[in-house]
Amino acid sequence: MQSLYWVLTWACHRKCVHCYDDRFRPYVRGALTDVVAEGQRAYEAILANLPDDMSWTDAAGVRQPTLIVLAGGELLIDGVRQELFYPVLEAIQRRWPDAPPRLSVQTTGDILEPEHIDAMLSRGVTTIAIASIDDYHVGMKGERKFRFMDKIRAMMAEKGVREVSLGGGKSEKLKAPDPAARPRSGEPTFLFFGAQEDLWIGELWPRGRAWANGLSNADYQTNFCARWSGAKNFLKMHEAGSEIAIEPDGSIYPCCLKTRSPLGSLAEESLSSIIESVSSLPAIQALNAGDPEGMGLATGWSREDFKSRSTATDGKGREVSNACLGCDRYFEEHLGADLKALRTARLVKKKAAQAAL
Repeated sequence: MQSLYWVLTWACHRKCVHCYDDRFRPYVRGALTDVVAEGQRAYEAILANLPDDMSWTDAAGVRQPTLIVLAGGELLIDGVRQELFYPVLEAIQRRWPDAPPRLSVQTTGDILEPEHIDAMLSRGVTTIAIASIDDYHVGMKGERKFRFMDKIRAMMAEKGVREVSLGGGKSEKLKAPDPAARPRSGEPTFLFFGAQEDLWIGELWPRGRAWANGLSNADYQTNFCARWSGAKNFLKMHEAGSEIAIEPDGSIYPCCLKTRSPLGSLAEESLSSIIESVSSLPAIQALNAGDPEGMGLATGWSREDFKSRSTATDGKGREVSNACLGCDRYFEEHLGADLKALRTARLVKKKAAQAAL
């Protein structure tokens, strides 16, 4: 894969109004222990079921290391950092000692300390993404976010971590001081991003608290599926554009917004076996093409049928039309059952093969 987006835990110190999943929230005492344990139980199996070859081929035919994006929740909070986050970084180093993937970490940055930077860099992290630069995160509204950015820049400078720009943003205040500068090979970097109007997530996803609070402005013309972190090209393992999203328990999805049901679980079986199996489904092929409207063509859903099922009422009582909603309906009526049947068949076959050894 070109990229893996791996949520290690639902635990977070924030409960942002625009979050795409209700499970990201504060957990305390035994609840925190339990939610972190979900990731602890699964991560070794997840790593074992990822490919030995963590690389992809770019447009010039050059092999590049896979990018693993580790996220929460918030990975730097007490109860997560030492218990799950650092052990996963160390396990990744053990899993691919000779040709390691690139590692990026997403954090809100508001609890980031110099010792956290040292700990991440020493465990192979190459990029630190500060993902709270928008007006939705408490304490970041208006000019306050830019004062916060200056604080982070000073901290990173002391550690020799170079700022880079995410790309796509129009505001000069959100770009690196020298956006054209390229980091030297092996040089650690950091960047800022958030739910800004001039980036792809500006419309917000029709998911989680963003949906419940009526904050999503995505309409039917907004095709998240065909954008980066959408489903487009996710089947093309080791090729440009391929990415999957992983939940703490190992469930995998073709997009970061996540479909109604997972494709399978890396806690149970290899990524290659899951991808090979689901690629036979016409609806999955449509998602891979970035064409969610075509998901049901093979089962009698016309494009107009899909569009008619792509409307729902959000938390503000607004009637909203969006292709993600149509995808949800198709999963509920057809694809979820198909994926479950394939998963059962794969696990039966795997059990029989193990019994034969």
